[in-house]
Amino acid sequence: MRLTVTKRQKAFLDATATEVLFGGAAGGGKSRGQLIDAFLFALTHPASKQLILRRTFPELEKSLIRESLALYPKSVYTYHATGHTGRFPNGSLIDFGYCATENDVFQYQSAEYDVIRFDELTHFTEFQYLYLMSRVRGANRYPKQIKSSTNPGGVGHGWVKARFIDPAPPDTVFTPERGGSRIFLPAKLEDNRFLLRADPAYRERLLALPERERRALLLGDWNIFDGQYFGEFSYDIHTCDPFPLPAHWRRYRTIDYGLDRLACLWIAVDDDRNVYLYREVCESDLIVSRAAERILSATPKDEHIYATLAPPDLWARSQESGRSKALLFEENGVRFTKTANDRETGWLSVKELLRLRADGTPRLHIFRNCTEMIRCLPLLQTDPLRPTDTKTEPHEITHAPDALRGFAIYYSRPSPPEAAAGSLWSPDLLEDYERAGEEEREYLRRRYGTPAALPGKG
Repeated sequence: MRLTVTKRQKAFLDATATEVLFGGAAGGGKSRGQLIDAFLFALTHPASKQLILRRTFPELEKSLIRESLALYPKSVYTYHATGHTGRFPNGSLIDFGYCATENDVFQYQSAEYDVIRFDELTHFTEFQYLYLMSRVRGANRYPKQIKSSTNPGGVGHGWVKARFIDPAPPDTVFTPERGGSRIFLPAKLEDNRFLLRADPAYRERLLALPERERRALLLGDWNIFDGQYFGEFSYDIHTCDPFPLPAHWRRYRTIDYGLDRLACLWIAVDDDRNVYLYREVCESDLIVSRAAERILSATPKDEHIYATLAPPDLWARSQESGRSKALLFEENGVRFTKTANDRETGWLSVKELLRLRADGTPRLHIFRNCTEMIRCLPLLQTDPLRPTDTKTEPHEITHAPDALRGFAIYYSRPSPPEAAAGSLWSPDLLEDYERAGEEEREYLRRRYGTPAALPGKG
């Protein structure tokens, strides 16, 4: 028997991580890769035991069972329909199972398997996956793995993405805090030359799907879900590998700050006004002095920062001290430029940066080492009461996007014309100046010049 596989299927067969996810676009050869891998494992390891799962038995019967009967030679494989088990002459077996409900996992309570394989993993709940992981065990020395395949979408989309997609770049083995290793192996339609050759119209049928389904099944895009605010975000389009930045590009820092989270982004703008997010620091429980120290330590000494942007709320004075966080940051070496806090305009400005131009490229490019922004931006959801705004919960995912919003609104609005000293003072700013203490006034004079007049004083 001669088995021919694609390069991506070969990567799946060769993967030795404890947990492997082979996922992405429809037609990438994922299910066939599972069956070939299971077949080779059964022949290589006598008396081994494997379990292949789909969410329901009809799905299992119409896909994997049917395909295994066509793929596996009858000389070495026999399928027993009563027990849904395939057997090999060397004593190896493959059980075909399903878990239509949460409680169905308990039918495997006393079972032991060398490998468990989930087909369409996003159809399963996280509880089902974690419980069945405990069934991978045995006294033999055979490899013990959980190998899964799936498309984006489905009830388990969120937890699968968090477990396999977000922590590390594709094709990278990583080790979580507890137990084993994981890897995500992306698969796209273009990887499966056999299907494209046999059914060249398949791609056209996928192109005819609605946008969300098209992005999931044709592109294997994991950054899609119902209620997503930035549905236009694409990992493949909006992220890039880091590269050395020309020294003359203008550079900014932009922050969102609270004791719960500091998010500081470093952004460079090229000669064509393309925007590159090239560095981030996102840490919690930093008082102002420690936050300033962290920002400065992450900025190379020879790197010129044109402006460090911060939202207006950092200029609010503390009731206890009468001093603002902006002033405290300045005392610790980080001087801010105030940006606007108009959420609707800010988010629309971010969308403009994400929008594809006539040449198919966006203005915003995010270095792939900026993992928090890449994780959080596509998770923001639309506020059902204000469709032009995002939800502010879960709050932990809002900080890096809020910092980006501050840059986007500053960057998109026209620069103020050259003006005489003091003419940039708005009535609100003048009122703040009148009520400020001397230290705050000194800061405002340095930033905006000497005010021409105070409210009501001509």
